[in-house]
Formats: sequence, C-alpha cells, structure tokens
Amino acid sequence: MANTTFRHSAGFGKRIEHWIVGRMLKEGMDVYVPIVDDHAVDALVKRKDGTIAQVQIKARSATAKEGDAALFSAIPHAEIRPGYWFIFYSERLDQTWVMTSEEFDREAVRNKTGKNIGLRSIWFNGKRKSKLTGKPEEYCKPQWQKYLATSFTRIAEGGALPSTQHVEH
Repeated sequence: MANTTFRHSAGFGKRIEHWIVGRMLKEGMDVYVPIVDDHAVDALVKRKDGTIAQVQIKARSATAKEGDAALFSAIPHAEIRPGYWFIFYSERLDQTWVMTSEEFDREAVRNKTGKNIGLRSIWFNGKRKSKLTGKPEEYCKPQWQKYLATSFTRIAEGGALPSTQHVEH
C-alpha cells in the first residue's frame, strides 16, 4: 500500500460505487444515485413493481493487506431496514456478495471491544496454501458462497436466496 496515493485510496470506494451502478444499468435496472450520502444509501433501485430498494456499496481494493481481500469491518449502518441491501466487492478476488440488511444483521459480527465497539464486520475470505503453487491464496469461504452474485437480480426482484447453496444468475 506504500505506492498507493491518498487520492487513489480516497477515491477507490466512489469509483467502485459508480462501476457497480454501471453494472446495474447494463442489467436494465432503473438506478438513481443520491447527491448526498446522509442515510448510508449509495444507490436507489426502482423495481418493476414500483417499490424502491436502497443499496449500500462496500469495496476492498487489490491493495488491501494480504489475507484481508474481503474483510469489511467497522460498518456503522448495520440496522435492519425493509428494502435495504448491501453489495460487497473485493477487487483482488473480483467477487461480489449481495445481502439484505436482515441477512447482514444475522451474519455479521458485532465488535465487542476496541475503538469500533458496537460496529459490524464481515469477513468473506479465508487464506490457504495453494495445492498447485504452494503459495498462500485467498478464497471465498464456503459459508459465504450463497451470497456470491454475478448479477443484481435479487435486488431488482426483491427476492430471497435460492434454496441452492450458491447464487447463480
């Protein structure tokens, strides 16, 4: 991270937000971006049935500390809200997880000590030795595969997870 400029690191999250919104638009979704982020909402999605989904986007860059490619910590806006969704993106793993606020509330860990007491964290990746190279590699832990998404259909349709272990779109 020593070569990462402040401008790059400060703007990374905003760039990924716009990139994800672009992906949603390519899927034909009606997406609106608030001018001010006062309510932890990075995007609004108008569904075909007229309801609105509120979306919070979180991202980790490829320059994150080794082993932390998909660690999202100290999240302050973790309350359950109807129609509120989280999108988590790891640049290094090039993977996206989609969760409702209810799912996030159930799955995330609440920090019990330290400066981030009471805030939520979720860690989608593990680290293991590659059988092919013998070098450390990061991977999506099996319990989080059900939230992996290659599209934003769940948000667009307001749907629950499919009964299978892995979300396929």
